[in-house]
Amino acid sequence: MALKSYRPITPTQRFKMTPAFDEITKSKPERSLTEPLRKSGGRNNTGRLTVRHRGGGHKRRYRLVDFKRQKFGVEATVLAVEYDPNRTARIALIQYADGEKSYILWPVGLAVGAKVMSGPNAAPEVGNALPLSAIPLGTNIHNIEFRPGHGGQIARSAGQIAVLNNREAGYALVKMPSSEIRKIHENCYATIGQVGNVDHMNVISGKAGRSRWKGRRPTVRGVAMNPVDHPMGGGQGKSKGGGGRHHPVSPWGQLSKGFKTRRKHKPSENFIVARRTKKKKSS
Repeated sequence: MALKSYRPITPTQRFKMTPAFDEITKSKPERSLTEPLRKSGGRNNTGRLTVRHRGGGHKRRYRLVDFKRQKFGVEATVLAVEYDPNRTARIALIQYADGEKSYILWPVGLAVGAKVMSGPNAAPEVGNALPLSAIPLGTNIHNIEFRPGHGGQIARSAGQIAVLNNREAGYALVKMPSSEIRKIHENCYATIGQVGNVDHMNVISGKAGRSRWKGRRPTVRGVAMNPVDHPMGGGQGKSKGGGGRHHPVSPWGQLSKGFKTRRKHKPSENFIVARRTKKKKSS
């Protein structure tokens, strides 16, 4: 989880900060738990470009991570911690007592050789998956289900952490990574601990090429384009708003700052107990 810095012998290496990969214990993935990953290049099933700035990048295989953890009551041993190119978190290779192997998200503090288990009777220890009804209050959790049996969907990226605050009327009150407090059914499963690779947020690529390796193509500012290409394009030299002094917008004219896109009267509004705290504006 440590970061590696470099001697500034080139402009690229002056501010470069990359993961040290100290926690990785196995370089190649378990072949039986991977499948081919075909790239879309940002295009939909008709070939139209629907997501910009995607394309190229290194070839990958998808790791079949078990987000459901439905093998209840069977103890598993952690065999290795591996790198996953498809997510920011690390993954752990586990082997159950009956010989079956699986991938799970690697939480902080889960060592190779440790035992993990899922089910209502599992101990509330790091790496174990339990229903919210069986987890002690105040416990740090991740990989939380929204609906019972659907698999974990919340708090799955590097360093993510949620907290089980309370339980009432068959629902658990969970404080999300965004600080929002939400009701989730107490039969939903969650995994104990914090997702690993906590220092991911401090990584500095150092050069544009590292973004290209990840399949991210260049992003051009709207004000640098012509009026035919963007609403904010045009103007003599550097002008505010291009053809007119209007609010920043997307290439299709939707306001890009302060415009609320969340649907009003969403059914899930009833499950939000407290909204996420807004960042204070610096004076």
